[in-house]
Amino acid sequence: MSTPPASADSTDGFEGHRLGSPEYRRITIALFLAGLATFALLYTTQPLLPMLADHFDVSPAHSAWTVSASTLGLGLALLIAGPASEVLGRTPLMHASLFASAVVALACGFVDSWPLLLALRGLEGVVLAGLPAVAMAYLSEEVHSEATSRVAGLYIGGTALGGMTGRLLTGALAEVWGWRAALIGMGVLGVACAIAVALLLPRSRRFCPAPASLSHVVRSTRAILTDPALVCLFGIAGTAMGAFVGVFNAVGFRLESAPYSLSVGVAGLIFLTYSLGSLSSTMAGRAAGRWGQRAVTPVASLVMLAGVLLSLAQPLAVVVLALAVMTSGFFAVHGVASGWVASRAALGPGATGQASSLYLFVYYLGSSVFGALAGEAWSRGGWPVVVAVCGGLVGITLVLALVLRHIPSLAEPHRRDRDVVGW
Repeated sequence: MSTPPASADSTDGFEGHRLGSPEYRRITIALFLAGLATFALLYTTQPLLPMLADHFDVSPAHSAWTVSASTLGLGLALLIAGPASEVLGRTPLMHASLFASAVVALACGFVDSWPLLLALRGLEGVVLAGLPAVAMAYLSEEVHSEATSRVAGLYIGGTALGGMTGRLLTGALAEVWGWRAALIGMGVLGVACAIAVALLLPRSRRFCPAPASLSHVVRSTRAILTDPALVCLFGIAGTAMGAFVGVFNAVGFRLESAPYSLSVGVAGLIFLTYSLGSLSSTMAGRAAGRWGQRAVTPVASLVMLAGVLLSLAQPLAVVVLALAVMTSGFFAVHGVASGWVASRAALGPGATGQASSLYLFVYYLGSSVFGALAGEAWSRGGWPVVVAVCGGLVGITLVLALVLRHIPSLAEPHRRDRDVVGW
């Protein structure tokens, strides 16, 4: 096993920035903005797909590759960014990722070649990977254990608002000034967030570089993949995200069909439910800080499952309510689980950045595989089959969350209900 991150100057007794300190407030704001920028830029072309298909004279399926290229690039780059952060450091990689992604986003607004746009969108995903791969690792090292779950929840809340902003704000800008202005506008937002994070985020104090060797990466990977708790958390990432994306991939078709027959623009307003994810992830983080991740994760999974099942109802208002409940449950699960991965790795195998990147790799793999499966489910049997598939995935999430309750903690014996550093 590798040694958990320690500070080169750990002799000064620094145990992490405490709740309410100026540095803690700077971290919460910086990582909220970083999460917002990352996921706004990742999904920024999704509302523009019809415009892009028309301008470049490509099919709707081909236009969707502007999103898929980014998520594919992100997923693959996470496998490199996590181990790289163990050697290069957390904050340099995060700052480089944010600035590079903003520059690429700006460049997308000026191209007039379809292959070049796809290449830039793929590059967007690659350069974005440096932020989500190490954000949780940074938190587990630099924030005192009493506040880790709260800040993790705020960061996930920023990603939720970013996912919503990337869809809604881009669509609004495109409606008035066109798709180029929309992409450039989101690039400007990315630059502003990158500058704010560079000014606000405190430097790493507890990071200790790992050896720059392939053998070290192999040993760390083996240690991570033989930890049953981490394997369960990776499973939660793939199944919960797969169900969440699957529902939203299929619900647009449902709302545009009878008996609702909503327009594309009106149906797209369902993404406003993402704002609830910001609230639920923050609340779940606070609850985990009080009662522990083992208690909160199953409850959040049940909330998500209730939302999926409730969507079987026909009244439009109930369908929207169901999506809101499901979204709240999903971001609560993800907010707690992603923070748990980093803190568990810090206490056990070490290589927190690598563990976080593996979690996110499975997260996006689940999105790609099960998101496509939900579309097939809609084609074959309509909404009841979609609910059967996605509800089954959330059921697996719940089972894994319950299994985690019986896996021994790596924390001190008198505090075995939590896997957070120092708890």
